[in-house]
Amino acid sequence: MEIIKDPSAQDDKTLEPGAYPGFSSLSPPEQTTPVQPRNPELEQRAKAMRGRMFVLNELIQTEKDYVKDLGIVVEGFMKRIEEKGVPEDMKGKDKIVFGNIHQIYDWHRDFFVGELEKCLEDNEHLPELFIKHERRLHMYVVYCQNKPKSEFIVAEYDSYFDGIQQDIQSRLTISDFLIKPIQRITKYQLLLKDFLKYSSKAGMDCEQIEKAVDLMSQVPKLCNDMMNLGRLQGYEGKLTSQGKLLQQETFFVTEQDAGVLSRSKERRVFLFEQIVIFSELLRKGSSTPGYQFKKSIKVSYLGLEDSVDNDPCKFVLSCRGSSERFTLQAANVDTKQVWVRHIQEVLDAQSNFLSGDQSLFGNRNRGRSQMKDSDGGCNGVSSTMLVSQDYSALKENEICVSQGETVQILATNQQNMYLVYRPANSQSPAAEGWVPGHVLGPSTATLNRCMKLPDLKLT
Repeated sequence: MEIIKDPSAQDDKTLEPGAYPGFSSLSPPEQTTPVQPRNPELEQRAKAMRGRMFVLNELIQTEKDYVKDLGIVVEGFMKRIEEKGVPEDMKGKDKIVFGNIHQIYDWHRDFFVGELEKCLEDNEHLPELFIKHERRLHMYVVYCQNKPKSEFIVAEYDSYFDGIQQDIQSRLTISDFLIKPIQRITKYQLLLKDFLKYSSKAGMDCEQIEKAVDLMSQVPKLCNDMMNLGRLQGYEGKLTSQGKLLQQETFFVTEQDAGVLSRSKERRVFLFEQIVIFSELLRKGSSTPGYQFKKSIKVSYLGLEDSVDNDPCKFVLSCRGSSERFTLQAANVDTKQVWVRHIQEVLDAQSNFLSGDQSLFGNRNRGRSQMKDSDGGCNGVSSTMLVSQDYSALKENEICVSQGETVQILATNQQNMYLVYRPANSQSPAAEGWVPGHVLGPSTATLNRCMKLPDLKLT
């Protein structure tokens, strides 16, 4: 057997790495760059960042597709209907069919899709975009409230709309298009949740993204609430003047009036900032239930008893100045507690407003609640206020006001929004709607009266 004394003299191809224990640290001559060790943490972060970009690209592409679909509604269906005209008995109803979809289309086409594209350069702009424009996205709430009426009219005139579809050579029906805004407002929260998931895996600060996800989860819920509300029939008042819809739920309700107790009935109850509405469920079990208005209590007259019959699921609502009492039985304790908490918050806000806690003078004028005159009083419940800066309405239940105008205050809510009446002037007719409290101040006359009171101490 031949003994090899000099390994270096051996042909290179026989010296495989690791063949001889004594030379295991040697590298083959052709290998000059050492292999970099894997860094699982960096790989995980890079993978997460790729996931973020994938979500962002999907958001932008689906937004462009959405704008195209809205364009077919506005430039196709609506334009053709305007050209063709509508049946005599349908006149006026065509506006209800489309609601405020034109407003939604204009905003997404002219502004939002472009802002989303900017997020490709600055990813951190994405959550800020949704947070900043969350209020603008409430136009979807208005759209959803109108949707049940729209569905009814489309079904009533289905052959007419089928003809319009053929005229514009659309593959999809009008109903297919009219559901897209509802699908889109739901899609945002899902995409933002994915964006949050990948951002978290990448070890990034997620505070703003979490806030955006929370806001965009609330808007679809409110949209769903308003679609249910849009199915409420028989209420004679103006729902948009009742403030924000805080809760809706089905309860078993027992009514008591002048000692007469009714049997328990299933009722859908809507809690607004200004009113509680009781309704009867119609078409029970249907995918599109309806509600028939039965009773209501203004929050300004509302009384609450959070405990009754030692039953943890029951509470009582009453109407001051009336013998009517409504005992509500919730499906579980959690539902009852949520409702009691919300009602108590509404009653506290009402009490604070009436006592002047939200006024210019705050607590300084407590105890002077009887000091009122034709222009209002000094306790903060002035019947009139001065507009301190211009405001353009963002939602359909709001109105535009101009600096220097005097408005009458009708109500307020927990979001510091005021329901006001603006008298007619040379530029515009009288209007009633909501404006934010920060654009209002005490009227000059009210301020002068308060400052002239001899015993008023502003300490």
